Amino acid sequence: MKRILVADDEESLRYLITETLELGDYEILQARDGEEAFRLAIESKPDLILLDMMMPKMTGFEVTQALRERGETTTIVLLTARSQKESREKGLELGANYYLIKPFSPLELLNLVDTILGE
Repeated sequence: MKRILVADDEESLRYLITETLELGDYEILQARDGEEAFRLAIESKPDLILLDMMMPKMTGFEVTQALRERGETTTIVLLTARSQKESREKGLELGANYYLIKPFSPLELLNLVDTILGE
């Protein structure tokens, strides 16, 4: 079973993402802030990280950069309400693999995850 880390400080969205991904038979880890996301990513070695860009303690940008500096190669999808080209480019430059703009549908998310993980 593939393991996915879902990091978002908004509890209702984290719950919706988790419920959606459990339909795809994935093991889900959850983080409420960037520091917790970074720690879980290092300790648990997930197959995929869904990372909100604007979180307390560490932003999604900071978590992405810190993971890449450690040599971590896990696929990272940044989740954000920011649709500006500059934000997307910055996330990709720091090492994120994909960028998903909120709001997104559960089906859109599940299809992206299935494609990334080859399910």
